[in-house]
Amino acid sequence: MAATAKPGLTMKLLCSSALLLLCCLLLPGALAEERFYEFVEGTLWWHAHSSWLRATVHGALIIHPRRGLPYPFPKPQKEFPVILAEWWRRDPIAVLRQSMITGAPPNVSDALLINGQPGDLLPCSSQETSIIPVVAGETSLLRIINAAMNTELFVSLAGHRMTVVAADAMYTKPFETTVVLLGPGQTTDVLVTAHAAPGRYYLAARAYASAQGVPFDNTTATAIFQYKNAPGCPTTSGSGAGMGPSTFNGPVAGRSSRSSSSPGHLGRTGPQPMLPFLPAFNDTNTATAFSNSLRSPVPVKVPGPVTQEVFTTVGFGLFNCRPGPFCQGPNNTRFGASMNNVSFQLPNTVSLLQAHYHHIPGVFTADFPAFPPVPFDFTSRNVPRPLWQPVKGTRLYRVRYGAVVQMVFQDTGIFAAEEHPMHIHGYHFYVLATGFGNYDPRRDEAKFNLVDPPSRNTIGVPVGGWAVVRFVADNPGVWLVHCHIDAHLSGGLAMALLVEDGESELEATVAPPLDLPVCVL
Repeated sequence: MAATAKPGLTMKLLCSSALLLLCCLLLPGALAEERFYEFVEGTLWWHAHSSWLRATVHGALIIHPRRGLPYPFPKPQKEFPVILAEWWRRDPIAVLRQSMITGAPPNVSDALLINGQPGDLLPCSSQETSIIPVVAGETSLLRIINAAMNTELFVSLAGHRMTVVAADAMYTKPFETTVVLLGPGQTTDVLVTAHAAPGRYYLAARAYASAQGVPFDNTTATAIFQYKNAPGCPTTSGSGAGMGPSTFNGPVAGRSSRSSSSPGHLGRTGPQPMLPFLPAFNDTNTATAFSNSLRSPVPVKVPGPVTQEVFTTVGFGLFNCRPGPFCQGPNNTRFGASMNNVSFQLPNTVSLLQAHYHHIPGVFTADFPAFPPVPFDFTSRNVPRPLWQPVKGTRLYRVRYGAVVQMVFQDTGIFAAEEHPMHIHGYHFYVLATGFGNYDPRRDEAKFNLVDPPSRNTIGVPVGGWAVVRFVADNPGVWLVHCHIDAHLSGGLAMALLVEDGESELEATVAPPLDLPVCVL
């Protein structure tokens, strides 16, 4: 969870052990006392961050404007959360465990989900397809969340255009589109006006798979955008049906299908919905065009000058090993990933924040390299094999409180180039520029958007390319920076920022609570 939590006067949360999961996701160590926090407005989400539990442990976190304050766009008549996810026929934890034992990449999911169901195109849930009930002429706000574990997703709605108004709980300059792209961890709010002929229309999601030759889930998830009282459709209230999408994350064997009269789950009752156009799985041009359309709604003051800069590679790696049952990755190796050649290892006895706060030695080192240890042609398809094997470590990068931090994320061609949705805990940041090839500051700084760059908490680093983000380090603590594709995170594609305390009490990390549960394996 990446809500930026700063002392303020907007929302009051009294944290206790009963609320530990939510509080740990939201607040930087703020479990010790009752405090006030200022939150952004919009669509965020909460999720587990242990092993692959978030495959099923996740949900929407919607923050409305303060009472009496309007949206910066015409108020919609209805709002609907649209949660995208993945489903395996096996326990996801077992999928990860098998990968960790064998060294091979995890198996891809068996179905994509919209609000807990694959939809009409898969027989296992065709009678429980999620329904979004609308009224002709009314405008709905769809709060789309990509909670998928490992898949970036294109989303499209047949017969309608969508107006993007927010991303990652930050308002954007509105723009119309027929396709939305979301990486895991990202959210996008869109307005849709029901102006088409009354009927049934598919909202569909399928993969954007940017890596060549890498397996992916090629199913298509569907929900139904259904007009009230459309010809041939069952009567719905238009207000209650479908307002509470299923939080169930997959079909259960033997579960009976609901009848056609069951409110909110009308399935195939009525005429066949229209399918939308969806881009090809590898349509990088469409992905890039969407991402480049995001802008802040008004000019912003981009922080500067830069006082600390990190240039980090993000990509895969392969660990050499003795051929056998524990060495089943590509070419008899173990699959891995790294940032600046460091494959991140999570501690298993005490958390990074606890180790930092209590000065516990031996848990981490604060020497993450600010630049690649060995410069090379990062996006080449022929990276020398000695550079393919990263070094395991728990290495943090120390940041002074109040520093203006600029991070350059550079994809590599090691094993396969791929778009990586990079997420920084505890912060929103301005996306100054993205591009393809190797980042060159002498050439690419001229491309920086210093007027109205979008503010995000997760940025898709283009396949075979780079992204530059900037923020002020005003949230002390230890903050994970990682790829939000969990197969990559499990392989080590992460690092952490150690943001030092400032001078005042409100600029310091809050003490942990006395009832903080003990971390056990």
